Order: sequence, then structure tokens, then C-alpha cells
Amino acid sequence: MSEQQRPQDETNAPVFSPRKNGQAQTVSAELAAWMTTGWADTERRDLKPIEQAEHTARRRAAISAAFPGERLVIPAGRLLTRSNDTEYPFRAATNYAYLTGDTSDGGCLVFTPNGEGHDVVLYLKPRSNRDNGEFWLGAYGELWTGRRNSLAEAADLLGVDTADVTTLTDALRSGGAPVRLVRGHDAGIDALVDELRADTDEESRTESARLDEELAVTLADHRLVKDEWEIAQLQLAVDATVRGFNDVVKALPQAKDTSERYVEGTFFLRARVEGNDVGYGTIAASGPNATTLHWTRNDGPVREGDLLLLDAGVETTTLYTADVTRTMPVSGTFTDVQRRVYDLVYAAQEAGIAAVAPGRPFTDYHEAAQRVLAEGLIAWGLLEGPLDRVLELGLQRRYSLHGTGHMLGMDVHDCAVSRQEVHLYGELKPGMVLTVEPGLYFQPDDLTVPEELRGIGVRIEDDVLVTEDGNRVMSEGLPRTSADVEAWLAEHLPR
Repeated sequence: MSEQQRPQDETNAPVFSPRKNGQAQTVSAELAAWMTTGWADTERRDLKPIEQAEHTARRRAAISAAFPGERLVIPAGRLLTRSNDTEYPFRAATNYAYLTGDTSDGGCLVFTPNGEGHDVVLYLKPRSNRDNGEFWLGAYGELWTGRRNSLAEAADLLGVDTADVTTLTDALRSGGAPVRLVRGHDAGIDALVDELRADTDEESRTESARLDEELAVTLADHRLVKDEWEIAQLQLAVDATVRGFNDVVKALPQAKDTSERYVEGTFFLRARVEGNDVGYGTIAASGPNATTLHWTRNDGPVREGDLLLLDAGVETTTLYTADVTRTMPVSGTFTDVQRRVYDLVYAAQEAGIAAVAPGRPFTDYHEAAQRVLAEGLIAWGLLEGPLDRVLELGLQRRYSLHGTGHMLGMDVHDCAVSRQEVHLYGELKPGMVLTVEPGLYFQPDDLTVPEELRGIGVRIEDDVLVTEDGNRVMSEGLPRTSADVEAWLAEHLPR
């Protein structure tokens, strides 16, 4: 990684702030002057708006109508340091991207009341300054990190007025409208809004927190039902995920020679070669590791005779993610015990999917799946009935642990802060997308189950769209029954 110079851009003079032990400790006046000349005009004109611009405009109008007379501040977030002067890969804050279509760092969307609605301005980093050397001396200048859109280009692409983010502080200081902020993404903006509010007592601080929470909740409420463009993006993510799972199956022989990391890397390769990313840390859990729900260490062996649980999802460049799980026998064939567990989980998933329909309570599909799991566990002698008592006390959770699914969208656990009355205790509506993912996990040290079950973990997860007349399994391109999984492995595994 090349050495970067850190600027302090206070004047128009060339700025140079080298590393303490960097090899280039000085910049000559001649070089500084030369670097300001000889550059072509690269401004892009007559740009067409990005495809989601009409959707983001409609979303902004809806949020404006929800908060008349109030200023709304929605930051993108900033780069976070990973180590010394290297950063984690940036992922824009979900609500910011939802309202703008922009995925760059450092921006902030501001709604300012104008008496009839809001003036909406997107504050962004402009092009790097070529007069003071920032573009080539600065660690975040364009010769280091790549060309940015100009403010005019961004306005054309995103369909919203833009301004230089360095003017954001003055803009927020002007006017006296109440402010609501999506907190937790930009510490500098959080501190500035706190300063502007000048909350001097506990009551006013409590009221400010309530205002901010209501904004976050309202945004999550609006994101619960996906429009056609969003559904198409999710289908792209799911389809790429299906291809990634097929890649993993083909690579199982190599994984057996290495570790779960080979599985993780194989799936990640599919995401990257198609220009995407992963929506969350891939869970590649073989053998007893599959009984750990969020096993992301992925450093265990992939052994013949074990089950491999792969929970993974591709995230598109527009930040919509899939979330799919398959559990497969590494050898290509389930043992009798593995098949028994798998088939019970499959039956539970079938019951859950059947309960996904418009007008049905969100909790119905969870309850349907849990009932099937509990019935099976009672039949196996692991739980003592009657069934209603088991379900009332949640005794099946010793072996199933988690809920049967969650909303899906720009976040893998989407709309998590939306109102319970429209989410957890609400009804399903056409356009909602959710996961159906029952599982059974028999811990290696659980003495309440027969030894043959210990260390077996099975989860089957699909992404399901609520339609006008029922549902559509978006990830139907992957097999689900135990027989179909074996046929899938036989088709893709080298003979």
C-alpha cells in the first residue's frame, strides 16, 4: 500500500503533512506549482439520473410530509479506522442510501422546512482541490482514492440539490426549526446537533432523544413494504447468491483439503466477480460448528461425513442483500440420523412458508414452524407433551433457539426499529420480503439428547416475497428437500 500524505487544508497554499517516517519528507515549490497545471477538464455533462432517482424522490416526499416544519438530518457515515491509517470498507448508512441512492462516505441529507414543505439538500464532498495540492497530497485526495462526482454531476445523477459538505455546519446553525437526527453514523454531526439543541436539563434531553427515535422508526416503517424496483434489486441479490451456493458445492473437494475458509472465500469470490459484496459475515459452519448460530470464525475443518451449514447472502451495489441458508452433507449423502433432523426442519419450513400471505399476522409463520418442530421433538422423546404446554413455555427453544425469520431488504435484519404494531404484531402486506429459516441445533455437550444427535446443526432459509395472493420464494433456484439436496450435490460434485 502506497504511502499517503495527510493534509491540513486551511489555506490555498500547498499542504504537506508526511508520515513521521515517510520517505518523502518535503515538497519543492517547483513540484507544487507544476502539479496545479496541465490538467484536462473532466466534468461530465448531460448525465442521466440513476434508475432509482424517481423512487428516492418519492421517498423523500413521503418523509417530508411526515415531519412538517421540522429539520431532518440524515448522515451517510464516515470511514472508520481499522488500523493506524487504514480504514474498514465503507458502507453507507441504510436510511441515507434509501433516500438518496448515494453510497459514498461523508455526505449528509438535510430537510429544511420552507413553509410549504422542505428544501432538501444533499451535502457532499466536492471534487478535490487542485490549487492547494489536496488532490495529490491528501490521504483522501482523488489521486489516492479515485475520482469523485462533482456537485453538479451528483445533482444530475441523484436528482436532488447538492452543496459542499464543508458548508453543512453553517447551514445547520441557520434557522430555528426543531431538529431530528438519525444518530450513530457521524460523531461530528451528532455533536453539532447536540450543541445546537443546547439541551440543559434532563427533560429537554429526553425530548430530543424522542424526536430522533421517531425519525428512525418512521424511516424503518416506510421501508417495510418494498416497491417494484427494490424487489428487483433483491431478486438480483438472491440470484447471485444462488450462483454462489452452486460455486461452493463444486468447491467442496478443495474445501476438505483446507477449511471452512475455503467455503467462505468461494462464496465471496462470486460476490466480487459480479461487482457486489456480501451483506453480512458469511457463516460457513461444518460439523459441530453448525450448532453455533452465528459461527463466523470459519476456521474449522470440512470433513467427510459432516454436515456443512452455509448461511450467506450477496449484497448488490445498491445495498440490497439476500440471506439464504442451506445445510448439505459434505460426502454428498445424508446419514439416516442427519436426514431425520433435516427432514423435520424442512417440514417446519414448509409450514412456515405456507403461512406467509397478505393479511396474515407476521407471527403466524413463526408459530406454524415452531409447532412442527415441537411436534417432532415430542415424537422423538426429547420433549414431554402435551404440545400446547411445550409451545406455551417455549421448551423447543433449547434446540431451536431463534425466531423463524425476519424482514429483509437493505439491512439483513431489515426495519429492526420499526413500530411493533406494524411489524411484530402487524399483518403481512404485499411487497414485504422476509426470511423463513427454522433450525435445529443439538449441542455437542447436550446430555439431554442421544449421542448420535450431538453436534448436528441444520438450518434451511429462503427469502420470500409477500404477493397479492400469497407468496413467492425468491430463492427457489436452490433445492430444499433432502433428496433434492443430494441430487444437487451429485450433479455438481466431481465424479
